Amino acid sequence: MKNQINQYIENLTMTLNKLNVRDIENCANVLLEAYENGNNIFICGNGGSAATASHFACDINKGVSYGLEKRFKIIPLTDNLGTITAYANDVGYDFVFVEQLKNFFNAGDVIIGISGSGNSRNVIEAIEFVNQNGGQTIGWTGFDGGQLKELAHHTVNANINDMQISEDIHMSMVHILMKILTTELASRKEDLVRKIQNKRKAILRTNVKV
Repeated sequence: MKNQINQYIENLTMTLNKLNVRDIENCANVLLEAYENGNNIFICGNGGSAATASHFACDINKGVSYGLEKRFKIIPLTDNLGTITAYANDVGYDFVFVEQLKNFFNAGDVIIGISGSGNSRNVIEAIEFVNQNGGQTIGWTGFDGGQLKELAHHTVNANINDMQISEDIHMSMVHILMKILTTELASRKEDLVRKIQNKRKAILRTNVKV
């Protein structure tokens, strides 16, 4: 057991160290732009990736947004079991995400598609729809990235032939982005307060001179 545990930790650490930081920054910037513009941010995946999508929505909708007048709008396409099973039964599982998008998507919105293989058909359908309708697409992948890496505008690829470690990386992305977004919004709020204070000081100096 000890050898297997040590090997897993070694592989996970190696994968984390090889991540492209610029790719993560690109994802953060896309999400911040969507926030500024009031766009929806959709997220989807299957199995463990569906759980990651739900976790992301929780951490950003509540964790980052709580206490803010303006909030993120994260919509997980994984969470309405009735809708998913209705589309899966009546239309086909490949369309459970894209058909939901057709209800809510507006040009400029963002979608994050999570797929360890990069080839989950229902995720690809959603990404292609957003690409074709004026949105921004982000893919979180493992292995060689598959189709999702090729189709998405922005990607973070775990780049390891291990599904569990790929999923660990995607879960880490949730928490990395949560911390980045929290810090960025706090910094912007401080800058805004500073500008308002400086403007008030300038007005007071002008009034004193008069």
